[in-house]
Amino acid sequence: MQGLHLTAELYDCQCVQHQLTDAADLGDAVVQAVNASGLTPVGKLFHTFPPAPQGPGGVTATVLLAESHVCVHTWPELCAVTLDVYVCNLNTDNRPQARNLLARLETLFQPQRVNRQELTRGGP
Repeated sequence: MQGLHLTAELYDCQCVQHQLTDAADLGDAVVQAVNASGLTPVGKLFHTFPPAPQGPGGVTATVLLAESHVCVHTWPELCAVTLDVYVCNLNTDNRPQARNLLARLETLFQPQRVNRQELTRGGP
């Protein structure tokens, strides 16, 4: 049950606006990042939220991985994004791929400020 759980908050994102508001486009970009990082997508769900008084609705993009999951939440009105990447390491050490995926997603959004956390899950 050993695994690595990475999270990040991205602030002042300089990406193209549709990356924060278009579920299909963001979902495709997340799947491409998953594939490029060497992880295995096995399912996906992308959802656009309705517009809010402050502006367009955000997006949640979740990709189930053979190794666990990645989830992206956007707040276009704040130019902000949260990232969640979790991988299991039962038979293979997937930590490098998880870190690669997080870096690819950060690059996609071009944040001016990032707050990252890393949690090792499970015991020896």
